[in-house]
Amino acid sequence: MDNTEVTNDLPSTAIRRPVLIVVLNLLIAIAGLSALYGLEVRELPDVDTPRVTVTANYPGASPETVDAEVTSRLEGAVARVSGVKNIYAQSEENFARVRVEFRPGVNLEDAANETRESVSRVQRQLPNEVENLAIIRADNDAQAVVSLAVSSESLDMETLTERVETDLAPLFLSIPGVADVNLRGDRARVLRVSIDPLRLTSFGLSMTDIANALQLAPFDVPAGSIQSADQALIVRADATSVSAEDVGNIVVTGDVRINDVASVYFGPADTSSMVRLDGRPVIGLGVIRQASSNTIEISDEVLASVKDLQKRFPELDIVVTADDAEFIRDSVSEVVVSLSLTVALVIVTLLVFIGSWRATIVPALSIPVSLAGALAIIWGMGFSINILTLLALVLATGMIVDDAIVVSENIQRRRAMGLGARAAAVVGTREVFFCGSSHYRSVSIGIYSYRLFAIYRRATIP
Repeated sequence: MDNTEVTNDLPSTAIRRPVLIVVLNLLIAIAGLSALYGLEVRELPDVDTPRVTVTANYPGASPETVDAEVTSRLEGAVARVSGVKNIYAQSEENFARVRVEFRPGVNLEDAANETRESVSRVQRQLPNEVENLAIIRADNDAQAVVSLAVSSESLDMETLTERVETDLAPLFLSIPGVADVNLRGDRARVLRVSIDPLRLTSFGLSMTDIANALQLAPFDVPAGSIQSADQALIVRADATSVSAEDVGNIVVTGDVRINDVASVYFGPADTSSMVRLDGRPVIGLGVIRQASSNTIEISDEVLASVKDLQKRFPELDIVVTADDAEFIRDSVSEVVVSLSLTVALVIVTLLVFIGSWRATIVPALSIPVSLAGALAIIWGMGFSINILTLLALVLATGMIVDDAIVVSENIQRRRAMGLGARAAAVVGTREVFFCGSSHYRSVSIGIYSYRLFAIYRRATIP
């Protein structure tokens, strides 16, 4: 009576059912190729902390006033948002900023919407002079991932600024993953009211009377700021649909109108920043990405939009001055080249030192099938192809080759001990195990999945 126990493990199954193993190998290869086109390519794993920044302008207010009347109320509003980890508030002259940092795993889109709702509930409590209240799904100090320079030979700076603000900036802002678009060197077209002090004094009026008249004007135009330059006081108002004649006909008191004491005209806004490219003034655009977004995907969309804009607006000259995705692409390409060279050198080295094509085929076939299976697992678990995961695959390639050689030598040793080819393949494969660890989850998944499929290959190609 035969008391031999039949074990239906992977090595014995590979010997008894070779067609099944061939089909499984093809399925693994197909899954790996499919995952390769769906994997996200990044520089590093997705470890960005979700952040939302709330900003507001309060013209003419001191830092103490901004902190008491604006920053504190905004800070209290965002504190009621769920998932908040840290809140950083900053009050400056004319400006308030509240940066909200959320716990890892919080959906940035939902957090931004909830922050927007919470801020809108306290917006009526803010002073009427507060303007440009904005909620940005990124750190306000974040650096732009793509920087552009826009210039024109036929358009002046005011017209160019209007074109950039109405046509270019909204297009880039609509790209998925973009949090904000910063403008530098822009000079918007504004309506200026230049007061003549002598004429003002002759009518017995003061600057307060002019400012009040402008603020009470029946136009949807904020009065702006009062400045002094070249013995003239300037009251600036944002130019929307209001004409210079409309403002000039505003009654100050009695029969005195704005035209009687001031000159009203359109002109460029005061410069707050200056950007030059090759010695000529340009408007700089900085595309800021959201937390957890993909820099390469944003860069590809921006570059495609630039080509389309150059066709739509031939009078504009749009130049890409900086692109962080270039460094990421080059880094990933270098690691991919290193991985390819590693595989090629391993196969050549094995062929030279072992001297047998049959013995070289085992690790040579183990590497691509194991790599395809590892890519499928990385995609299935939601990880990305980045420098760390690629380096993990490079590291695991050497381990897999070592394991394949050890299995081949163990099978040869069993055959030398008198076992048949099939029995030596099954017994020799069962005696080899693996181990390994890593502090990075994506790296661990890459190594373990790679080596898991390597074990499968060792068991199925004895």
